[in-house]
Amino acid sequence: MSVTVPTTYWAQYAWLPGVNGPAVEQDVLITTGPDGRIVRVEPDAGPCPPGAVRLDGLLLPGQANAHSHAFHRALRGHVQVGSGTFWTWRDTMYRFAGALDPDSYLELATAVYAEMALAGISAVGEFHYLHHAPGGARYTDPNAMGEALIEAAARAGIRITLLDTCYLSSGFGAEPTHPQLRFSDGDAEAWAARADAIEPREHARIGAAIHSVRAVPAGQLGTVAHWAAMRKAPLHVHLSEQTAENEACLAAHGVTPTRLLADHGALGPRTSAVHATHLTDEDVKLLADSGTTVCMCPTTERDLADGIGPARRLASEGSPISLGSDSHAIIDPWEEARALELDERLRTRTRGHWTANALLRAGSEDGHASLGWPEAGRIEAGALADFTAIALDTVRTAGPPPRLGAEIAVFAASAADVRHLVVGGRHVVRDGVHQLVADVPGALRSAIGALDC
Repeated sequence: MSVTVPTTYWAQYAWLPGVNGPAVEQDVLITTGPDGRIVRVEPDAGPCPPGAVRLDGLLLPGQANAHSHAFHRALRGHVQVGSGTFWTWRDTMYRFAGALDPDSYLELATAVYAEMALAGISAVGEFHYLHHAPGGARYTDPNAMGEALIEAAARAGIRITLLDTCYLSSGFGAEPTHPQLRFSDGDAEAWAARADAIEPREHARIGAAIHSVRAVPAGQLGTVAHWAAMRKAPLHVHLSEQTAENEACLAAHGVTPTRLLADHGALGPRTSAVHATHLTDEDVKLLADSGTTVCMCPTTERDLADGIGPARRLASEGSPISLGSDSHAIIDPWEEARALELDERLRTRTRGHWTANALLRAGSEDGHASLGWPEAGRIEAGALADFTAIALDTVRTAGPPPRLGAEIAVFAASAADVRHLVVGGRHVVRDGVHQLVADVPGALRSAIGALDC
């Protein structure tokens, strides 16, 4: 991400932090510096002055997609044919995973991250376990697949946290199956040695992930947790997405997956538990008391028929909530945010579990913090100059008064209403057009079509 020229942006309306909580202000001047950070924010500054870049609509912080598997985007449509379960869906996923190499992954991920940019996403957490060639053979550069993802984010103009994932087993004590051989480094020490070689960049930070307690033997969980702790890096883990995982963990270890992670030092403020769908009361307390973030992925959780996790209870007891699009059944951060509330309404048959402000925070400030970008997710002086503008004059957003901008964004807007994205002061999406990837639909069509799955 290159150094940007200092720029002044004028926002018609902007969702800004305040003493009494976030609020929508109008006629907001935002000055960005050459380091890609916000220098000054001035509400009620009057009409757009000469030389300022005009951003009509509602300006919000760039959204953080805290959980992504970029290659899953290729499955869209294919996995909606017929019926099945998470486990039958996984068989299709393995087929697509087996078709990728570093070059094709670069092409696909660039298109996927450009789609994210068009949806208002400025940072992605890529839960990356597609490390080696099919069958497990090493590429000349053992991190070629991860490097492709880092380069893809640069080409799409967004930030990335590469959550390099340890994946060693097909189940508790079982060897990897053939499709999983390309995920495995053999043991956690070998995983750590490979991950050590990945260098952060201006737009890229490096974190760790435990795929799941079924995929990393209990005795090696601590190795991954220690690697992340020594680097003060984010640590993410799939947790209790399926009841079958919980049952197998109880049979193997006599404890739940959450307790197993806690016993091996894998919970804490830098950890994000992804899904956390099927939890016991003790699990909720362990996550909340440790300050572990929980990343909910509502569009994927409903697509895979996983269930509805206890997000409201987790948040009430102390776990920050972030949001991710996971399998990319759809890439729309506004849909993820409103689904958190609407799914809870269906489960409880009552309304009003989350405010729009709280849901926007989950998608911005708390999401960025979970990815190791604590200086992003707010429109204020000193923060990274990452923000997105939603049109207020579309068939979805027109009508309500602008002071209800947070409610409009969460409960009415869609990715199609995003008009601008600025990342590090750089205008990546302008008037709904990606400035770095000329034809995003064409890029997706080409990358996915080339896989021939």
